Amino acid sequence: MTSALIYIVVMALVAAVVFLLAALVFGRGEELAPLPPGASPTRLPSDDVTPDDVRDLKFQQVLRGYKMTEVDWALDRLAGEVERLRDRVAELEADLGVDHQAASEPEREPEHDPA
Repeated sequence: MTSALIYIVVMALVAAVVFLLAALVFGRGEELAPLPPGASPTRLPSDDVTPDDVRDLKFQQVLRGYKMTEVDWALDRLAGEVERLRDRVAELEADLGVDHQAASEPEREPEHDPA
């Protein structure tokens, strides 16, 4: 009985030492180098995001990263929503007779003649 207890204690100590050595050598595996301020690992246009921009969006893969199928599903869903909203805006602008290019340009104030 005592030899079995000693065997279990020795096994636990050996396992603890191996774990500590592995943690020191390999690290925890979840620490990433910090990004510079203002940097982003993903790229999107600053404005006028299209459904294809959302569909083409990719994330960095890391050891303890995200579940790719879930993110891909979310991106497809967002792309569909953006596409639906853009179609609806175009439909409403067509009903109102608004030119999309003219609506997106800022209005210029008329120049006044100082004389």
